[in-house]
Amino acid sequence: MTEATAPPDPIPPDGLPLQQVVTETFLAMIDAVTAAERIIRLGHSLRAEAIDRARLWTETTDLSVPTTGGPRWSPKVARRRVLTTEVAAALRISERAAERLIAESEALLHDLPATQEALRTGRIGYRHAQVLIDHTATLPPAGVAAVEEAVLPKAEHLTVPKLDKATRELRERLHPESIQERHVASVADRHIETCPAKDGMAWLNAYLPAPEVLGIANRLRDIAEGLKTEPGEERTRTQLMADALTDLLVDGTTTAAATDGDLVEEKSTRRIDAPIGVGIRPRVLVTVPVMTLLGRSEEPGTLEGYGPIDTDTARRIAARAPSFTRLLTHPETGAVLSVGRDRYAVPKDLRTWLQVRDETCRFPGCNRSAGRADVDHVTDWQYGGGTDHGNLVHLCRSHHRVKHHTGWSSTSASGGRVRWLSPSGHEYETEPATHIATPKPERRAARPKAVTPEEPPF
Repeated sequence: MTEATAPPDPIPPDGLPLQQVVTETFLAMIDAVTAAERIIRLGHSLRAEAIDRARLWTETTDLSVPTTGGPRWSPKVARRRVLTTEVAAALRISERAAERLIAESEALLHDLPATQEALRTGRIGYRHAQVLIDHTATLPPAGVAAVEEAVLPKAEHLTVPKLDKATRELRERLHPESIQERHVASVADRHIETCPAKDGMAWLNAYLPAPEVLGIANRLRDIAEGLKTEPGEERTRTQLMADALTDLLVDGTTTAAATDGDLVEEKSTRRIDAPIGVGIRPRVLVTVPVMTLLGRSEEPGTLEGYGPIDTDTARRIAARAPSFTRLLTHPETGAVLSVGRDRYAVPKDLRTWLQVRDETCRFPGCNRSAGRADVDHVTDWQYGGGTDHGNLVHLCRSHHRVKHHTGWSSTSASGGRVRWLSPSGHEYETEPATHIATPKPERRAARPKAVTPEEPPF
């Protein structure tokens, strides 16, 4: 298949009036945009077909492997994990995104063929197709066909939000279960997500029942309204709501306008602390360049699990963390010089050393924190792999099982790198997050031979 390229820049014919040249050139440019979009939509259609072919192939193949590390995975579980990890690694996306892409491709090819055809011919975009996939996922076949037939013609002319609204309303009428039954099931999926952003910021997203979300928003708005009346208060209402949420969750208190005793109608101008629980204190690893610590550089620090932070923030976090581990780095090489005098006893603190080096799970594309992962032998212990820094990496429990129950395999490389070979034969390599000097071994008494457990870590 030839590589798709963007249409060439338009060249208007000579001899036209200037205004007509301007108009026709701009028209041609917009046409080039839509032509490029049609190519993208065709690509999404072809991707769905290719992914679903891979899914069908894996479902007819036993991709599990024998293992001494516990009971053998069922062929069904092994097939699902192999396909998900292969797609995620090949496309450089998260496994959650890969799982969704696989499910969407199956739905397009087998449940929504008219939607897939509209995508292939460029009449709708992939986000339009996702709206139909999402809203028909729990409908019976007859309902799926009815929604597609009624909504798809509109999808060619509506924006994604308007299409979502129209499809959601139709789904409510056609769904065989009541909204009450579906809400009870959905409540079980409530969760919190965090997402790093730029400039030392991050997003906190909560998936909660709508009444609770509105109640939280209204309470924050009321707190902000009370604080806004305080003398000298210059923060915006939006900033006050964000600060109130932070205060309540982090410290358990916030400052708001109070009501004096029985005077329910009249609000006081004094400020009160409203305790709602025990505050938290972070336990973190913060990397600080040694010259920054000495006040001779403004090079940012690094917060484990997030990334670069400004020096003032790093110092503030360090001051509030009882179990804070300070990591000093060389000003030129970036090598870690110390992980704290009270902790740098190797191999007693080998796990801390590895956590600093890895930062996350070392499976391709995984970002789960090393602090919540298993320490795995790259070469299995039962096959002669040593318990040393060159043969140990962090793997989250999910990928630890993938390694031991499917055809994924790994080997150590220099500099803390890990080479992975997937069941399909593709190769990937992961790098350590931090360049860190090799620890010196420490003599210690011989230990009894370890017994390999049936489940990770092993």
